Formats: sequence, structure tokens, C-alpha cells
Amino acid sequence: MSGTSSPEAVKKLLENTQGDLRGLSLECRKKFPPVKEAAESGIIKVKTIAARNTDILAALKENSSEVVQPFLMGCGTKEPKITQLCLAAIQRLMSHEVVSEAAAGNIINMLWQLMENSLEELKLLQTVLVLLTTNTVVHDEALSKAIVLCFRLHFTKDNITNNTAAATVRQVVTVVFERVVSEDERYKGVIEQPVPLPGNSNRRSVSTLKPCAKDAYMLFQDLCQLVNADAPYWLVGMTEMTRTFGLELLESVLNDFPQVFLQHQEFSFLLKERVCPLVIKLFSPNIKFRQGSSTSSSPAPVEKPYFPICMRLLRVVSVLIKQFYSLLVTECEIFLSLLVKFLDADKPQWLRAVAVESIHRLCVQPQLLRSFCQSYDMKQHSTKVFRDIVNALGSFIQSLFLVPSTGNTSTTVNQTGSNTSGGTASAQTNPGMLGMSGGVTILPAFEYRGTWIPILTVTIQGSAKATYLEMLDKVEPPTIPEGYAMSVAFHCLLDLVRGITTMIEGELEQAETDNRTMTEGTSSPTQSSEQQDLQSVSDQTDKELVNRAVWEEMVNACWCGLLAALSLLLDASTDEAATENILKAELTMAALCGKLGLVTSRDAFITAICKGSLPPHYALTVLNSTTTTLSSKSYSIQGQNVQMISPSSESHQQVVAVGQPLALQPQGTVMLTSKNIQCMRTLLNLAHCHGAVLGTSWQLVLATLQHLVWILGLKPGVGGALKPGRAVEGPSTVLTTAVMTDLPAIATILSRLFESSQYLDDVSLHHLINALCSLSLEAMEMAYGNNKEPSLFAVAKLLETGLVNMHRIEILWRPLTGHLLEVCQHPNSRMREWGAEALTSLIKAGLTFNHDPPLSQNQRLQLLLLNPLKELSNIIHPDIRLKQLECVLQILQSQGDSLGPGWPLVLGVMGAIRSDQGESLIRTAFQCLQLVVTDFLPTMPCTCLQIVVEVAGSFGLHNQELNISLTSIGLLWNISDYFFQRGETIEKELNKEEAVLQKQAEEKGVLLNRPFHPAPPFDCLWLCLYAKLGELCVDPRPAVRKSAGQTLFSTVGAHGTLLQHSTWHTVIWKVLFHLLDRVRESSSTADKEKIESGGGNILIHHSRDTAEKQWAETWVLTLAGVARIFNTRRYLLQPLGDFSKAWDVLLDHIQSAALSKNSEVSLAALKSFQEILQIVSPVRDSEKPDTPPAINVPALLGAMTATGLGRSFMRTDSIGERIGRCNESEPPVIDEIEDLNLWWAAWNTWYRIGSESTKPPITCEKLTFIPSQPFLTALIQIFPALYQHIRTGFSMDDLQKLGVILHGAVSVPISSDASPFILPSYTEAVLTSLQEAVLTALDVLQKTLRIPLSLKYACPSESTWKLAVSSLLKVLSIGLPVARQHASSGKFDSMWPELANTFEDFLFTKSIPPDNLSIQEFQRNESIDVEVVQLISTEILPYANFIPKEFVGQIMTMLNKGSIHSQSSSFTEAEIDIRMREEFSKMCFETLLQFSFSNKVTTPQEGYISRMALSVLLKRSQDVLYRYIEDERLSGKCPLPRQQVTEIIFVLKAVSTLIDSLKKTQPENVDANTWAQVIALYPTLVECITCSSSEVCSALKEALVPFKDFMHPPAPKLSLVENRWRVDEAETYKKSIPDVRRCREVSYTNVVRLCEQAERRPVLEKQGREPEEKRLVRYVESSL
Repeated sequence: MSGTSSPEAVKKLLENTQGDLRGLSLECRKKFPPVKEAAESGIIKVKTIAARNTDILAALKENSSEVVQPFLMGCGTKEPKITQLCLAAIQRLMSHEVVSEAAAGNIINMLWQLMENSLEELKLLQTVLVLLTTNTVVHDEALSKAIVLCFRLHFTKDNITNNTAAATVRQVVTVVFERVVSEDERYKGVIEQPVPLPGNSNRRSVSTLKPCAKDAYMLFQDLCQLVNADAPYWLVGMTEMTRTFGLELLESVLNDFPQVFLQHQEFSFLLKERVCPLVIKLFSPNIKFRQGSSTSSSPAPVEKPYFPICMRLLRVVSVLIKQFYSLLVTECEIFLSLLVKFLDADKPQWLRAVAVESIHRLCVQPQLLRSFCQSYDMKQHSTKVFRDIVNALGSFIQSLFLVPSTGNTSTTVNQTGSNTSGGTASAQTNPGMLGMSGGVTILPAFEYRGTWIPILTVTIQGSAKATYLEMLDKVEPPTIPEGYAMSVAFHCLLDLVRGITTMIEGELEQAETDNRTMTEGTSSPTQSSEQQDLQSVSDQTDKELVNRAVWEEMVNACWCGLLAALSLLLDASTDEAATENILKAELTMAALCGKLGLVTSRDAFITAICKGSLPPHYALTVLNSTTTTLSSKSYSIQGQNVQMISPSSESHQQVVAVGQPLALQPQGTVMLTSKNIQCMRTLLNLAHCHGAVLGTSWQLVLATLQHLVWILGLKPGVGGALKPGRAVEGPSTVLTTAVMTDLPAIATILSRLFESSQYLDDVSLHHLINALCSLSLEAMEMAYGNNKEPSLFAVAKLLETGLVNMHRIEILWRPLTGHLLEVCQHPNSRMREWGAEALTSLIKAGLTFNHDPPLSQNQRLQLLLLNPLKELSNIIHPDIRLKQLECVLQILQSQGDSLGPGWPLVLGVMGAIRSDQGESLIRTAFQCLQLVVTDFLPTMPCTCLQIVVEVAGSFGLHNQELNISLTSIGLLWNISDYFFQRGETIEKELNKEEAVLQKQAEEKGVLLNRPFHPAPPFDCLWLCLYAKLGELCVDPRPAVRKSAGQTLFSTVGAHGTLLQHSTWHTVIWKVLFHLLDRVRESSSTADKEKIESGGGNILIHHSRDTAEKQWAETWVLTLAGVARIFNTRRYLLQPLGDFSKAWDVLLDHIQSAALSKNSEVSLAALKSFQEILQIVSPVRDSEKPDTPPAINVPALLGAMTATGLGRSFMRTDSIGERIGRCNESEPPVIDEIEDLNLWWAAWNTWYRIGSESTKPPITCEKLTFIPSQPFLTALIQIFPALYQHIRTGFSMDDLQKLGVILHGAVSVPISSDASPFILPSYTEAVLTSLQEAVLTALDVLQKTLRIPLSLKYACPSESTWKLAVSSLLKVLSIGLPVARQHASSGKFDSMWPELANTFEDFLFTKSIPPDNLSIQEFQRNESIDVEVVQLISTEILPYANFIPKEFVGQIMTMLNKGSIHSQSSSFTEAEIDIRMREEFSKMCFETLLQFSFSNKVTTPQEGYISRMALSVLLKRSQDVLYRYIEDERLSGKCPLPRQQVTEIIFVLKAVSTLIDSLKKTQPENVDANTWAQVIALYPTLVECITCSSSEVCSALKEALVPFKDFMHPPAPKLSLVENRWRVDEAETYKKSIPDVRRCREVSYTNVVRLCEQAERRPVLEKQGREPEEKRLVRYVESSL
């Protein structure tokens, strides 16, 4: 308006107005003077207004009646030119809004007159339009008159006028309602009290409306009246009206100004009371109409009412439903029901087509559909409108296929043969449409059971652009192109699905967003706003519940119809794009149902896609059962039942693949079409994008994919990914080039599908896993009982799913691995191979995955991952176990350092291998164990070491491969070394763990239960090792037993010091003795049947050719090992409380072994017996006990008791040395009685062995067992060692027992086989080993006799020493000949010095005879001494050449000592009265003399004995004479003791006797030294002549007399040297006998001088012989 109110515009308006008035004045000047005058007056008026008013426009408007009046008068002239001029001027004024209401009324009246006169009709319409559009001054009757004017012009005979009038009417009607909108806008802020409307349709109801609204109300009301063929109330003057035009006007108003009807109750009332009944009334004849009849309901006879009115009614209904559904709920229900009815098959095709177009308009409005569902379907007693619409569409589509003729012919009688309009419409709809040519479908179409329906492009996606609803210019019903209705219905379905899914999904997302926002907002509420937040959350929840109910109802109402129609269309579709749209619709519906949790509908849509993916009638149980459930339902559409149509078996699709079905029984081949592949892609897309909502439908999806994969020949590869299989695997599979190209892509999509499972929530993932497991179970069931290649799809995809979900593997691990374990037990090798591959791959991936927190901090997860590996051990199939072990090996190589708490499981896998599971399995498992022992012992928890021991031991027990068993024993040795090296660390860790376990046990109120409890944990580890080696020691294989035994005893020996002292009790009783018991039992029950070979070509030695002999070896090894431990560790064992009991058990084992019928065992038992009797405790600084161990007691006691207190006797062995080092002031605290009891127990055992083995058989049986000579020898050899410990208590009874055994031993016959190796030949004079042992035993007894013989009078009983000497004499009388015979062998070397000492201790005892001893008793005792000397003279000295020189020298010294009564030079006065042994002395002297001179010197040895005897005698005589002379001089007049007097008398007699003997002896038999010594006696004898004793003098005289013969000694042929030596020597002795030193010097000087003068010296040296003078020098020096 600013353009018309500007000064320039106003000025121009004034000028134009004045110009118009002038022109009018000129035109009417002649014919119409009044008009001229009025025009001139008007000019003056305009000028006056312009001159007098500043607001010219307002002034003009105020005076517009006067200004307009000239123009109105000009129009009244009915002159065209004038009329045109006037109308133009009026329009100019109206455009500037300077026309008042009165002027406007006048103008309209003038226009009415022109209309009635049919003048300037177009100009009239233009003027009216300008008048009404430029201002709002026209109201009420004027407005109605103007509108009527336009209506009447519409019905003129001029088409141009008609059309222009029609357009003007439409614009005027629009203007009227726009005024209402503007009016409402102006009064928007004013709140008015609503006035209740009367219940009837009365015009007075408009009194509450404002002017513009009132005009609009009246206009709309009259339009309804006119359409209903009733008289108008407001549009007075209407002469004619068509329903079509009226309906168009109604539709435009309703469509363009819905807010007017919604805001004003009066208008809403019109809708309810006028429009809706009108529509229903007009629809009524159409509903009743059937094909072939036509009824006109229009009052105008020329109209063709049926199609135009029906079409316009549907347009009105569409608007009503779209815009006023909330006001007209009930009415819309009727309208929608009518729409549904119009789709019936008995309705004309054009009616069905426009009905479908109308429905299409509704289908693109999802919110409207939602309202339908809320208002109708969700109400209890209401029509299910929404469901009926969808079902009607489905029924409509089905009817098109079932009644094909109706779609190809004209639907009305009057159009038969007329194809012009129909062809045009068809051409306009789809210009590129072609027909059928030669039976080949060129265009996209649906084809079902012979019915071919083309697919036309009727609209763009998401819009409802109708074709026939827009044919407002059509009077006759058009011909519907073939396929049009189907195409529209098809798009209806697609848009319906798209609309509701988009809407519901959007609302779902919004609800989720609101929930998140609400949750975040209420996560940390303040105290003041907490209540409000809770309330808002509650409101939000209620709203969501309401919305969800609506969503679910919408889906439930529509899914059945949609599925029926889409399934049919999918089966009938021959176009790829149409198929894609159908599949997309089914996919989106399935996804929506899944999101809403509607399982049945979701499964139904998925089943449809699945069935589309497979060949027709494919035998898939899952799909067939689902289809059966669905097909049992029928859908009611207005009382009609619509069944789901089964898909057609006919296929016009391109076959792209031929393959075998996945079935239990062969069924030939099946074909896959391109549509199947397309459906498969959709299925993959569904699973990939909407896997989270599939739930249990995964079963359907995966089952279908499995069958498709099978048909296409895809096989699983590494990691579970599918790859095209080789032709060999599927010989009947034929693939086209196209599908071959697609296969890699399909395989990739399949892999991505399962890779995307990592984005699924936990519940959805479980559904996926469960579905795969279920599929796998079916495949397993199918694979039972045949060797056909199984389907590995499920197993492969389980693997793939597990691998991509490692980040949350914990939630799926149990069901996943649980099923794979079942697969691993399947009898089909291919099936279980893949099960094992999947399981082991998952375990390895799980261990290498970077978990958060890491596995080292999440022990529970690590154990969870490793547990299935352990469970595989329960499976018997070797190939599975091999996979398991290979997995373990790979885990060790990659993750061995970080297994931590998983070690028990890993070790358990190795240990679970049994002997019957094949060599390769055992080898692989053992390889793992070797790796563990070699590399991972330091890294594993110490609590697992016991398991390592047990596993290593279990491999030793495997009987498949001997080398493995032996190597495992070596591993046990390595493990023991590791224990030893890391002992301190292991012990600390085990103690710490023990404390934790103990605490847990106390909390639970139970006792701690572990092997060998309550030993310390570290000791328990050792005990387990020993126990395991003990088990191997009784293995059936000899080599294993031997190796294990050696390892066990070496381990105990090397590392036993690490054990706690108390643990040795367990070692002895539960390990060693338990082992001995088992070995003894096995040996006693071993088979005696001969073993031909040891496997292969290995020959067995005859000593091991029976199981009994092999067990004998084990028994030998075990017993020896236990005995060795008792020997080396006795210092540890003896302090144990029950050592004596253990000793008894050991002796019992030795006894039972010694009495075994196996010579090897019995002999070894005796060797073990020997070992424990020769115990010498190894002493180390670190092990030395605080007090000497009890083991030393027997030696100490024996030494002390044997020697008495007067003489210290110390053995030279290590025991004696250590006792000597002990502090003598602190005698050791030793349990002597217990220790003696041990040795007496050993004696009893020895006796029992001996008595049993040497006892002659009662009956003479051929099979009598005869102990071997080595056995008897060893038995007898034990006695000396044993006797050392028991000799203090050895009684006569024991001696008798010993005698029996010795006699029995030598009485045992020698077997003929062994005699050549034992008995000497006739030319030899040697003893057998047994005889030597007996002699050794006797020798020991002989040594034993020394004790009582040395004590003699000190013995507690006199009979003791007498019995001892009697026994000695008896033994010597028998034994000495044997000893002499074998003296040269050296076997009796130790006996001779012992025998000499015994003689000396007895004959010259230090014990004093008792005072009460009678002369007779003394003489009897002396006679015993004489008897001993006689034994010497008869059995020893005559055979001196066979006896060691040292022994003979000792005997001579002893005889010399006995020949002189004086035994000591230290007698006291109290000893003077001691009786002398004259007979004994005489016997000694006579014996000396007897062997001093031998008439026959046969050997140098004999001459040596004689010379030595003489030398000793003369030296002894010289000493006695010197001492007597000295004592006589010192004693003065006091007489010498009787003893000494007697001694000197005896010496003098002996000298006399000696000289006589020398005279009688051949000179050559007397040594020169002897002569010198005899002559040297002479001066000493002369010194004795001063003695006072007559007895001495008499004896002296007898001794001096024989010297007369020495004045002229015989002259033998002596050498110069000897002669000179003798002369000089005699002179020297004569001159200075007392001066011995000078005598030695002179003799030496003379000898040297003489030697220098010897003529033979160079010759002797040249001959290499020792010069005689040198020999003499040495002899002289030794003598002097």
C-alpha cells in the first residue's frame, strides 16, 4: 500500500481521476448530458478535496460516493466505450482503496445491472475481483451479491466467460477466507468468551462471528446447500450450480484454510453437520453401484455425474481426513471404510484406481496413519481401520493376480472399443511402455501363475502424485492402463512401510535421546530439584509407554497384510529394482519389529526374506515350520478372508548357480536364481545392520545363510572366513561367471557380518551365539552315521564371532566353548577337526589379546580362557588331543612367561595324556613338558611345581615309548636339581601360600588337605617327587624301573639334606619302605615264563629273560639304595622316634630278599646287609652333630671293655679317630642299650638267614634250592663286621649258633655248573672264597679271644680265660696249617701280628694272680702257659720259612722274655714273694735253644732264625749279668732278692748249656757274630766271681769251665778280612768291654782299615756285588 499512498501516487491518482472524468464528460457530452454534468461536478469535487485536505486519500474515500457517481452513471449508459472507461476508472479508485462501503455497494449494484445486460462480462469479473481483493469494505449482502454475480457469469454460454468466472469465483472464495485469516490475526491477542452453539443449523448462530468470518461462514454454508441441491441462504440470486464445481470449491476451501475450521466452532459445526453428511449422501449411490450401471445424482441433466463427482468426493474426503481428522473421528471412520470398499473386485477399475490413489495419499502421511491406529485400532469396539486399509491393499493386489481379465479390458460398457482416452492416459503415464512380444518380458513386471502385470512409474518415492484424482476436466471415466492400479498399490505398500518405519524409528531415537538426557540430568540431582526430576522422569516414562503401545499396535495391525502382499509381490517380481524395493520394505519392517520386540512379526518378515533366498520348496525345517504357523492365519477385510498365498514354484529368473542341497539324504540338485542371490544380499544386510534386534531370529537368518553357502560351495578357511571351495569338493556345483565374480564379495560380506557382531549388545550377541550353536547342533546331527562332508558354517562363524569379540570374551566364552567342546567329540573327523581348530584358535587369540585389565591382573579371566583347553582332555579322539597339545605348545612358546595361575590347567593338559592314546600324542605332550622343565620352571608359581612333578611322573608311566619314559625320569632329576638350586626361594613362596591356605581353611572350619600333610610345603614337594619316582620304580618295564630307582636314590642321597628332620620319617615309611613292599610283592608274583625278545630284533640276555629275573634286578637295586640311605643318613634317621622299628623293617626286607630263591637277589641282600654293618657317618662341618652320634658306641665300648683301664687301645679307623678327638672330660650322651639292640637285631637277622639258607633239605627233591657259594661266602663275610658291634655280649649260645652256621655253610654242596669256577685244580693249593670267609670269621674269633686271654686273672670268672685259651689252642691246631699253606697269598697277613700280640698278652699278662691262689692251682695255670709255648715250638717255629719274618721275630723276643724269670726291672718290695714260673721259663729257653742251632740248614731262612735266636739269647744273658753285677755291688752285705738270684743262676746255666751246644755244632753253622758274643761274655762272668751267693758261685764255675776250649779256637778257612776282624774284635772286647762306645769306634776303624787293604775290592765292585766289608759294617752296627 505504500506505493498507492505516496504523494506521487496520490497526485497521479488525482490526475488520472480528473482525466477519467474529463474523458467521460467528453464522451457523454452529446448523448448523456446528465453524465457530463456529473463528471464535471466530479472534477470540481476532486479538486476541492485535493485543495482542502492534506490526507487526500481519506478525503477521497469519504467522498467516494460522489466521486464514483459519474462513473456509475456512465456505466448505466450501457455504451461499451463509456462503460469500459468507467470500469477502468472505478478499478483505479478501488486499487487505491478510496472506495467507501456505500460506494462499493453502489458499484456492485451497477455491476449487477451490467451482468444482467450481459455487458462487459470479463471486465465485470475483473472489477469484482479488484474490489474484493484490494479492500474489505464489501460485506454481507453486497459481498454475496458480488459472489452471485460471478457464479452467474460462470454459467453463461461463453466458455471464456465461464472459465474466467470460475477462476474468479475460486479467487473470490479464497479472498473471503483470507479475510477471515487476517481478521483472526488482528484479533489474535483478544480473548473472547466462547458462545455455545445451538444444536441445529440456524443462520442466527453466526451472530457470534466477526464480519469477515460471518461472510465466510455464510458462503461455505451456501456452497454446501448448493452442492446438496438446496436453496442458498446467503447467495441470493443463484440460478444455477453444478456439484462438481461446488465440490471443487469445498475442497479448495477445506484444503487451503483448515485453520479457519479448526479455530472456529461455527465452522467445525458446518463440517460435522453439513459437509460430512453431504459427502456420505453423495457417496451412497456410488457404493451401491455395480459394473454395468450408471446413475446420475446431479440436478443438472447435462452432467455426467458419476466419475467427476466420485473423483471429487474422494478428493474432498482426502482433505477432510488429512486436515480435520481430529474433528471428524467418527466421520473419517466412515470415509475410510468407504475407501476400503471401493477396492473391492466388483467395483469398476477406474473406481478402484482412484480409491487406491486416495489411499496412497493417506499412506504417505505416517502421522495420520498413527492417528487412525490410535483412534480406531486401539479402541475396543471400533473398526480396525488401519489394519483394514493394509489388508485391503493386500487383498487388492492378490485380486489383480487372481482376476487377470479385469485388468486388461475396459471396465464400463460405454468404453468398449474406445481406446483413445485410455491409450492417451497410458502413454502419458509410461511413455516407454511396451507390450508382450514373442512371450518375452521386456518391461519390468509382476508375473504370477500366468498373469503378467507390468510395473509403471506412477510416482516418485515418498509422494502421492495421483493421476486420476487430478482429472478434473474429465467427464467420462478414463480407461485404466494395465498395471496402473497394481503399481499404485505397490507404491502404497512401499510408502506405508517407509512412512511408519521412519516415523517410529525417529520417535524411538528421540525417546532414547530424552531418556539419556533425563538420566544425565538426574544422575547428580540437587536436593531441591530432586523431586521435580523424579516427577519428570516418571512423566517421560509414562509417555514412552503410551508411544510404545501405539507403535506396537501399528505394527501388529499392518504386518500381516504387508507380509502377505510383499511376499506375493516378491515371488511375482521379475524386475531387479522392484525386488530390491520389496526386500527393502521387508527388511525395514523386520528391523522395526525387532526394535519393538515383536518377535512373531519380526520372524515372519525374516522368514519371507529367507524363503526368497532359497530355491522354491527347499526343505528347510526352520522356515517351513514358521511358514506353517503364519499360513494358518487369515486376515479379515470387510468380512472377506484373505489367505496368505504360497509362493509360486514357477521361476522366470535367470539361474546363476546349481548345487546340492544341505540335507541328510541326497536330493539331487537345486538351482539358485539371481533373485535368490539378491534376497541373500538383503538377508546379509539385515543381519549386518540390524543384528542387535534379531534376537532368536538369528536362527532363521543363519540357517538360511548356511544352506546358501553350502549350495554355493563356500568352505571355511583360516579364522573362520568362507572362501570358494575347489571343484573337487563339490563336483555337482555349477556356478555362472556372474555369481563366481560375486562369490568373493559375498564371502566378504559374510565375514563383515560376523565382524560387526562386536558392535552388538551383550544380549544380541548371546542370541547370535545361541543361533550358531543351534545350527551347529543340526549340522552335527546331520553328520552322524555318514562320512559325508559336514556343514562347517556354524563352527567357522562361531570362531569368527569369538575372534572379533575378544574385548568382551568373558560374556560369551562359556556357551561358545561349551558347544565347541561338543563339536570336538563328534564322530565325524572333519567336524571335530574344525571344532578343535576353532576352540584352540580362540584360546590362543584370547591369551594374546590385549585385555583391559591385562590377564596378569585378571586371573579369573585367564583361567576361564584356559579351562576349555583342559576340558579337551576328556575327549578320546586322538586328533583332537593332538590339536590340544599343539595349542599348548604354541601357548608355551608365545605366552609361557605370562601364564601365571594358568599353569595348573596347562600342566593338567599334558598330564591327562594316557598310554593308550598313541605315540604321537605322547610325544607332543612330552615335548611340551620338556619345554616347561627347560625354560619355564623359574617363571611359574612354586605351587605348580608339584603338578610338574606329577606330570613328569605320569609320562614315565606311559608304556608307548620307552625313551619318553626314561627321558621323563631324567626330567625328574632336572626338577630335583632345580629344587635344590632354588630351594630357599621356593620354600619362602610355598610357606607364604601355605599360610594363606591355612587361613582360608580355618575360616571355613575345615582341615587343610594336601598330600603328606603336615610336613612343610617344601618337604611335601620333595616327597611328591620321591613318591612319583617310587611309582616308576615298580613300572612293568625293567629299564624304567632301573632308571627310576637310580634317580630316586641319587636324588635322596644328593638332596636329602634339604629336608626337615621330621620329614625323614615320611621318606622312610611312605616312600622307601612302601617301595620295598611293592617291589617285594611284584617280585614274588612275577611271571617265570621266558621272554623271547625285548621288542623288534633285540635279544635278551639269559639273566633277564623272564619277568622274575627282571624284577629281581629291581629288587636288588631298591634294597641296595635303601640300605645306602640308611648308611649315609643314619645320623639323621636315628634321632627319629621309631628308628628301631624302621631298622627291624629294613632287616626284615633284607632277610626276605636274602632268602629269596633268586641268587642275584639273595646275594645283593647280603651285600646290603654288609653295607649297613659298615656304617661310617660322613662328617662335614655343616652337618656335624653337637654330640657324637650313637653309631660310634659299639667301637668305643669295644675298645674300652677289651683293654680295660690299664691300657689304652685305639682302633685306627675313622670312628676311633673321631672318638679320640672327643673331649675326654665330657663323655658322650648315648643311648647304648638302644644301639646294642639294633645290632643284636641284625645278629638275629643274620642268624635266621644263615640257619635257613644252610639248613639241609628235609626231603630229597630235585627242585631243592641250593644257595650259591658266593651267597654263602657273603653271608659268612658279614659276621666279622657284625661281630664288631656285638662282641661284648656274644655268649656261648651265640657261639654255638655261629658254629652251626659255619659248619652248615661249608657243608652246602657246590653245584656241578659252578664247580669248575670254585674248586681248585689238583695242581693248586688254594682255598675257595667260602673257606676263606670261614677262616676270616675264625680269625675274628681268634682276635676276640685276645681280650679274655689278656685279662687272664682280671676276668670275672677264671673259667673264661681258660675256655678262651682252650678254644685258641684248638683253633690254632686246625687253622695254623692252613694259614702256613697260604701264607704267601697274603690273605693271612693281618692274622700273624694279632696272634703274636695275643700270645704276648696271655703269657705275660699284666694282671696279678689272686692272693688266695694255691700252689697247685698256680702250677696248673703254668702248665697252660707251657702248653702254649709247646704249640709255638711244634706248629710255628718249625715252619718259620713259611711264616712272616716279623711274626717269627716277635715270637723269638717273646721266648727270650719268657726264658728269663725277670719280667720287669721295676718290681717293688711287695712283689718279691711272687711265685716264679720256672717250668715256663725253662720251656721258653729250651725252645730258644732248640731253634738256635740247627744241624741241617736247608734254607737261608733257617740259618737266619738260628742266628737271630742265638743273638737274642746272648744279648739277654749279657744284660742280666751286667744288672746282677751292678746290683751286687750296690747291695753291699744285703742279700739280693730271691727272684734275681734265681735269674742269674738260670742265666749262668744257660751260658754253660749254650757253650756246650756250640761245641757240638758244626763250625760252619755258627755265625762269626755268635762267637764274638759268646767270647764277650767271658769278662762279665769273671766279674761275677765276687758274689756272695754259693748258688751263684756254683753256677758260675760251671759256666766258666767251658771257656777253656776257646783259648785255641778252631781254624776254619776264613778270608783275610774275617780273620783280621775277629782278632781285632777280640782284643777290643778284652781291653774295654764296659766302654761300648769305644768298642764300636774301634771296630768300625778296624773294619774300614781292613777293607782298604783288601785286594778283592775292585773286583767285587766291578762284579756289582756288595763288598763283604760293607756288609760286615752294617751287621756290626745293627748288632751293637
